[in-house]
Amino acid sequence: MDHRAEYAQPAVRRLISGLGSSTASLFAALRTRFSQARAEHLERGFAGETIACQHLRRAGYKVLYRNFRGRTGGELDIVCRDGDTLVFVEVKTRSSEDFGRPFEAVRPDQQRRISRGALAWLRMLDNPDILFRFDIVEVVMRDGRKPRVEVIRNAFQLSAPYVY
Repeated sequence: MDHRAEYAQPAVRRLISGLGSSTASLFAALRTRFSQARAEHLERGFAGETIACQHLRRAGYKVLYRNFRGRTGGELDIVCRDGDTLVFVEVKTRSSEDFGRPFEAVRPDQQRRISRGALAWLRMLDNPDILFRFDIVEVVMRDGRKPRVEVIRNAFQLSAPYVY
């Protein structure tokens, strides 16, 4: 056996150990930094959903469920009823409209995810013969001002390739 290899192993172990601990501390610092930013974002989103629910109730909707997650990967912010119509609501909360209106963020991929959630909800009800639609509620919460809430009724249709 080469004696140089014996002497090199502890040095390599120390180097790897040092890299591991510095990498771990780096990831811990990044996790702390980004979890705080994410928590603020989630907090704003939750507040927006609460404001949207209040607004919908005042407008005569009956809120049935919040944050539904289907087994097929679909998700719905709010499920409610408007008269005889089942309404699947996507809430978009922003602190400003500097980058466009909040509803513009509901792109086709998200519409498909919402459609999957709606179909999962309807399957859970044993596929009733019922009217349904997709609404978007925009909530703009600027610092120190009353939130602006706007409901966009029938914002999009059931996404292709889904059929009901």
